[in-house]
Amino acid sequence: MQKDIKIPEVENVFFAAISEWSDDLMENIWNVYLVNDSDFDLDGVMVVSKAFGTLNGEMKKTSLLRHAFTRLPSVSVAKIEMIEKNVLELNNEFMLTYFIGNTLYDKKFIFRANFFNDKSHFEEVPILFKDGFVVR
Repeated sequence: MQKDIKIPEVENVFFAAISEWSDDLMENIWNVYLVNDSDFDLDGVMVVSKAFGTLNGEMKKTSLLRHAFTRLPSVSVAKIEMIEKNVLELNNEFMLTYFIGNTLYDKKFIFRANFFNDKSHFEEVPILFKDGFVVR
C-alpha cells in the first residue's frame, strides 16, 4: 500500500538567510527568505519555524512561529522572519507546505547552529542577487 503513495519532490524552492542592515536596530541582522525559483506559482503556502538545540549545556527550544501566504508567484521571494541574535546559536528549522495545482508539497529545511560562521557555504541567492546562506 505504501509503495502506491507518490510523494512529490520539492525542487527550486528553498530558504535563504541574508545578513542585512536594520535601521530600526542599528545593526546587521539575519533575515530569512523563502525563494521560489521555479516556473510555478505556489498556492496556500504555510511556513512553521522554530529553533532548538543545546546552549550552555542546557536543551533550549523556542515557540513555533507560523506564516501563511495565499500565493507566492514563480521567480519571486517572500521575507519570512528575522532570526534573533541569541537564536543563531541554535538549529533554526523551517517546515514548508504548499500546493502546485492539486498536488501538496512539503519539506523541512534546517539552518544549522552557527551557520553564519562557515563562509564557504555562502553563495549568491537567486532572484535577490545578494550573498547569503542557502538551504535546499
